[in-house]
Amino acid sequence: MLDPRIYRTGLIVAALALVVLAFSLGNQPGALSPTLAPDAFNGHNAYATMETLAAAYPSRRPGSPGDEDVATQVFSTLSQDGFAPTKTTFSGRTVDGTRTLENVVGVRPGVKAGSIVVVAPRDALGSGAEASLSGTAALMELANDLQGETLNHTVVLASTSGTQGGAGARALAAGLPQPIDAVLVLGDLASAHAHQPVLIPWSTRQTVAPPVLRNTLASVLSAQGPVGAGNVGLGGQFAHLAFPFTLGGQGPFAARGIPAIELSLSGERGPAPDAPVNAATVTAAGRAVLEAISALDSGPKVPAPSSYLLLAGKVVPGWALSLFVLALLVPVAMTTVDGVARALRRGHAVGRAVILVLAAAIPFAAAVLVVALAGLAGIISIAPPGPVVAGAVPIDGAGVAVLAVAALAMLGTGAAVAAYAHRSSVAAVETRRRSRASRLGGEDVRGRGDGAAAGLLCVLCAVTFVIWLGNPFAALLLIPALHLWLWAISSDLRMPGPVRALLIILGVAPTALVVAYYAFGLGYGPVALIWQAALLLAGGGVSLLAAIEWSIALGCLASVVALAFLAAQRSRRAAPMPVTVRGPVTYAGPGSLGGTKSAIRR
Repeated sequence: MLDPRIYRTGLIVAALALVVLAFSLGNQPGALSPTLAPDAFNGHNAYATMETLAAAYPSRRPGSPGDEDVATQVFSTLSQDGFAPTKTTFSGRTVDGTRTLENVVGVRPGVKAGSIVVVAPRDALGSGAEASLSGTAALMELANDLQGETLNHTVVLASTSGTQGGAGARALAAGLPQPIDAVLVLGDLASAHAHQPVLIPWSTRQTVAPPVLRNTLASVLSAQGPVGAGNVGLGGQFAHLAFPFTLGGQGPFAARGIPAIELSLSGERGPAPDAPVNAATVTAAGRAVLEAISALDSGPKVPAPSSYLLLAGKVVPGWALSLFVLALLVPVAMTTVDGVARALRRGHAVGRAVILVLAAAIPFAAAVLVVALAGLAGIISIAPPGPVVAGAVPIDGAGVAVLAVAALAMLGTGAAVAAYAHRSSVAAVETRRRSRASRLGGEDVRGRGDGAAAGLLCVLCAVTFVIWLGNPFAALLLIPALHLWLWAISSDLRMPGPVRALLIILGVAPTALVVAYYAFGLGYGPVALIWQAALLLAGGGVSLLAAIEWSIALGCLASVVALAFLAAQRSRRAAPMPVTVRGPVTYAGPGSLGGTKSAIRR
């Protein structure tokens, strides 16, 4: 069914797109230069404030009395330093459920349009948690350092709550007046041991903080001490664009097109409640933040977040990557169109095969719908709108029941779909055998899987293209599967079963590696990973449409496994072609035509 010549022709398009990608690489912009002396930041005062607040208010769950008391302390400090603070009360979803929260916002006007926003979350899930208060203590010290400075841009200092659920950051991002030049989120500034990356530029969409903002923070941070910014590998960058999740407070701002980045010495997961702290670290990090504010205040406008990758000091733009992914889809799409035409000419039921492949997605879609309905009905009572650190929302009895019902729904519908597919396949094979036998006097064994393979490739190409429309980086995860599974299910190739299995595994590997990256980086075990996926679906962190799209992709995987198994069986049973030439191929003497006498006179 598959024509390698058409596939090779399609690769020409991919090669041209690769050339465009290579010529689209650009240099990274340099860091902005600060004009304010970093020594103005008093790290010892910030460290003492952190210890005082942690001792006075050890319990600071979102919306708790301790959280509100710290907000009052921040309000008082901002008022004394001339930042004209205001309190905003709102209702937000947190790891403790829906709570009434407060954001404290202080504003010091500048002489130009635009603002630089510094955000510090103050709540914590564990008791004590000194490191979690280091950003708030640094924010209060920054207010004192900036009170006598003449600023070009308006500086906004904000203390938020509900951080693990992203509630405070979302409310602040929606309420701040525009335009906003940049947002700096102060996470853990006190941990004695840094965990890279300490600069978190990710968004809840497929965008990243602009390189100039990242380079500015990296430059001032490296100048203040041994804690460097660190680099995120190409795989990590791609994972955050393909599945754009982040625990950092910069995510809601970046999702609105605002340049935002978080500084956290304990990385994206945040500090443990008993993490050791260091006064010198607070001093170095605080001075770096002060220099960054000065550089942003005196520098040009920072670009908006965008899609890109950093590779060997170069910037790979998102539009070039998107074009390249689409070009990689072309060879498989061309081969699929030709395969469908061949299958239809041979009388195969391609439409029925498409229905069977879509039916294979029903079990996964059923599990998705169970979880989504549980979220709407309130059965999963705590479902923050974004990802949270492992263990922040422990699984309870209702959660176990929802997961169990989802598993039963998947198994039950899976059994029903398998039975339907078996009956349909048996009926199709019998009809095909009788038709071939009546016309040819025998059975065409090799062509029996052409219709199923063509239908599967149609669905796989279609779902990859739909995913590409929403997120080209997520579609790139399916590109290896498209190219490898094309040959794994081919009944024309004499390929052993283990080789076909290897092709299937290699096609799944990119998606599996991205999932493993998040599980390892955010501390999720197998059960915690499943529960986090359920929370994201129930809380709206993952759209129902995206979940259905990936359910169809999983249905294609199940169909590929079945077709590859059948193709391997056919390959073993295929009979060798009968020999029709008697004697050597080049022999044309007497007897070569089967008993014909020689015409040479004797």
